[in-house]
Amino acid sequence: MDYREVEGMREYVARLDHGRDWRGQIEDFAAAEDIDAAFFFGLGAVRDATLLFYDQGRQEYEAVEFDEPFEVVPAVGNISWLDGERFAHTHMTLSREDGSVVAGHLDTATTFAGELYVREFDTKLERAHDETTDLDLWPL
Repeated sequence: MDYREVEGMREYVARLDHGRDWRGQIEDFAAAEDIDAAFFFGLGAVRDATLLFYDQGRQEYEAVEFDEPFEVVPAVGNISWLDGERFAHTHMTLSREDGSVVAGHLDTATTFAGELYVREFDTKLERAHDETTDLDLWPL
């Protein structure tokens, strides 16, 4: 395991805008506040979602689209740099009315309502290609 110690800096609470993309709003916020590395938790509701599932054998993401209302229970992720832009690596668990859930790596979702807690770190994290997994990971 690779690791490094980081110290927490600024902390934020935020309300996401109705009708806008969930992950896109986090990336826009990070750019506006000049955040290079952070961790976040979120909860709320979305009206649709595209989740990505990584096929480890083929080393490719597969998109699954859902066109229905969901409760977000929860969304967790981190902010770092990818290909010269801030990237909100977001995993989301979504609950249906009957209590069943779907979950995965969030590509897009239209926010119905959302609340977020963000804690910034005193470092810059930039993702780099990892040959073993074919993913963009933190080179710590």
